[in-house]
Amino acid sequence: MTAVLTEATPEEPPELAGKESAQLFSAEIARSAIVDSLKKMHPRVQAKNPVMFVVLIGSVLTTVLFLKDLGSSTAQENVFSGVVALFLWFTVLFANFAEAVAEGRGKAQADTLRKTRSETTARRRSADGSIETVSSAILDLDDVVVVTAGEIIPSDGEVVEGIATVDESAITGESAPVIRESGGDRSAVTGGTRVLSDEIVVRITARAGETFVDRMIALVEGSARQKTPNEIALNILLAGLTIIFLLATVTLQFFAVYSGARQSIIVLTALLVCLIPTTIGGLLSSIGIAGMDRLVRRNVLAMSGRAVEAAGDVATLLMDKTGTITFGNRQAAEFRPVPGTSADELAAAALASSLADETPEGRSIVVLAETAHSQTPPELPDAELVPFTAQTRMSGIDDGDMSIRKGASDSVKAWVLGRGGSVPPDLDDLVRGVSELGGTPLVVATGDASGTRVLGVIYLKDVIKPGIAERFTQLRAMGIKTVMITGDNPITAKYIAAEAGVDDFLAEATPEDKMELIKAEQAGSRLVAMTGDGTNDAPALAQADVGVAMNTGTQAAKEAGNMVDLDSDPTKLLDIVEIGKQLLITRGALTTFSIANDVAKYFAIIPAMFAGVLPALDRLNVMHLQSANSAILSAVIFNALIIVILIPLALRGVKFVPSSAAALLRRNLLIYGLGGLVSPFIGIKLIDMGLTAIGVK
Repeated sequence: MTAVLTEATPEEPPELAGKESAQLFSAEIARSAIVDSLKKMHPRVQAKNPVMFVVLIGSVLTTVLFLKDLGSSTAQENVFSGVVALFLWFTVLFANFAEAVAEGRGKAQADTLRKTRSETTARRRSADGSIETVSSAILDLDDVVVVTAGEIIPSDGEVVEGIATVDESAITGESAPVIRESGGDRSAVTGGTRVLSDEIVVRITARAGETFVDRMIALVEGSARQKTPNEIALNILLAGLTIIFLLATVTLQFFAVYSGARQSIIVLTALLVCLIPTTIGGLLSSIGIAGMDRLVRRNVLAMSGRAVEAAGDVATLLMDKTGTITFGNRQAAEFRPVPGTSADELAAAALASSLADETPEGRSIVVLAETAHSQTPPELPDAELVPFTAQTRMSGIDDGDMSIRKGASDSVKAWVLGRGGSVPPDLDDLVRGVSELGGTPLVVATGDASGTRVLGVIYLKDVIKPGIAERFTQLRAMGIKTVMITGDNPITAKYIAAEAGVDDFLAEATPEDKMELIKAEQAGSRLVAMTGDGTNDAPALAQADVGVAMNTGTQAAKEAGNMVDLDSDPTKLLDIVEIGKQLLITRGALTTFSIANDVAKYFAIIPAMFAGVLPALDRLNVMHLQSANSAILSAVIFNALIIVILIPLALRGVKFVPSSAAALLRRNLLIYGLGGLVSPFIGIKLIDMGLTAIGVK
């Protein structure tokens, strides 16, 4: 059996509405952030940020010089030194405040999560079947607990027996209960959720303190946050720029002495702080924290920040058709028999072959056979049920000499031919007819001592989710390739792919086919993202650059992926990509803005330093600042205040607009490059006018 990868014909839908934004500030967060800002003044904390560490040293140095010269200098000199020292401290404090606010939002969310995490009792079942009541805190891996209606699931685990409705609103915020059952890909349960009906037996899959809630708390509080590769690289760049400007400032003093315009340590410190990239240096950490916060607020648990950044660079999205592009609740709509077979005979065989099929599709076949054709489940006490697998793509039943199979057309035909039977020529027309309607054809065949034959086709309807085509259009505008993965035959896959608007599709896909496709895309230097929930998805999730496992999926899938979606919504992958891109765009935009700022501060400070001995440099005083001291003070004050002004943007993120890389670059340079260049000229001039008005010269 071979997979088929072909082109699909996209549609051009209208633009999709944006996401709502969370509240940035609250009085409680602000109060906590002020206290934390002061705590972060510790040199050990500041040393982690080379740019702000240099500003801290400058603040200490200027303060010492101010206090030293307090009694011996003129009042004007004292005011100048004091204001410079004060706003250097403010620069450090405001940077700390930005980070503290971002962390405070996470801590507030962590407090909410803690309310859902409470120590409960658990009914642990021992190997001999006896039940003992223990604290949830002592549960260990592979312990088995019994949870009945009204009880709290004590820890993360997998349902190994039974079926029940579960209220997960405490974790996901979704009020509608969900079904959790043993077997299949919806067996995972989360600690802290409540069983609403029936009884289930759960095998514990997490130690105390290592549950999803615990990991989410650690993540949003920042205790589990590590700097991402891009963040580390940018830190290195900023440190390099800081060293360069430090050397330039030190060297400048030699030229100043030579020209007869020796500069004070305070002036040189002010120059250094204004020229190094303090804006992005002060906001870099808060941008990363806020990006993770946006992800968590969408109920996605990332194992590392690296995965979030990778999501922003994703070039190929692999998505299962069922549950992502379509609702996934395909329903049996019609039995279409081959000539010589009645619809009732086909319905009876389809019902028998679906007894071992616990999928929604299998259950709908049973319902259709019972309601539309008055069929009843056969009494076959010695029968062996054959479950559906991704490898065979068939389910059925074996009872002595009698066998029934139901599944994909190629798989059933191969089974019939392998038993010496024949395939009627009308079968392909029936399969094609269902496929052309966008449905999924399932072929039913039976075999006994008299021979093996095909009975007909089951028509399963599949419904595309509303708005999904619009999302694919946005992704296409960003240069992201979308690939639909399905086990359906190529004709069905082509119909659904064209209707949904995906770029490519992989039909008749096996787990091995997924792996090959991912490796092929990665070989072309394209980052790949995919979702999955089953054990058979685990290898592909591990291979993908961004692997999003569903919380309802198997433990193997969750361990293989680098993200877990607590809502178990496969379409969340699209949101994850947008969050990742917004993080990268925000960091790039504010870096551009910060570096562009330096140009204006250069034109403010350098002419002021040398205008007295080199009158020609006064031509560089394009802002017509009132005095040398006023120019330097204005630049220092602006350098501190701009961090405060940009905190909301760092926390909220730059507005994400789906577009190509070239368009994003033009937008970045136009808004944040040009804006970063112009705004300091305006801001410094206004501050200079204010200082002049209050008599500071």
